[in-house]
Amino acid sequence: MDNLTTTKRSELMSRVRGRDTKPEMTIRRLLHARGWRYRVSVKGLPGTPDIVFSRLKTAIFVNGCFWHGHTCRLGTRPKTREAFWADKIETNKLRDSRKNDELASRGWRVLTVWQCQLSDTDAAISEIEAFLEASKHIPSGVGKNEGTKETKLGI
Repeated sequence: MDNLTTTKRSELMSRVRGRDTKPEMTIRRLLHARGWRYRVSVKGLPGTPDIVFSRLKTAIFVNGCFWHGHTCRLGTRPKTREAFWADKIETNKLRDSRKNDELASRGWRVLTVWQCQLSDTDAAISEIEAFLEASKHIPSGVGKNEGTKETKLGI
């Protein structure tokens, strides 16, 4: 049972941010410290990716495990209003998939980084950098769907 009133719960949920979250800021700081330059929350791209490397045509989404339905302990759904949360999270997952497909059809490579993966920041940043380095070596004449498949870090 929820031990907060409806008003208090609403106030708490209203403070959940969509950008500049702690996991996103962690990745951005690590990338910047390693010399990577990027744009943040580019509105002209499907799904408004969190981190964008325009010259590499590479987008990174930093997903919260709860909100995007990851199958880890952080992605555990609440026991109250189960139908509501199941529908909400499933809708988020479908939207994520659709936006990733839209980016891929435009020739972009997409990487999804999960909040739980940042418990080992060294491993996470190594995998992100490997993905970015691989993006440098994709020829410009590559077909739209080659090399654009969505990738998720070490799940």
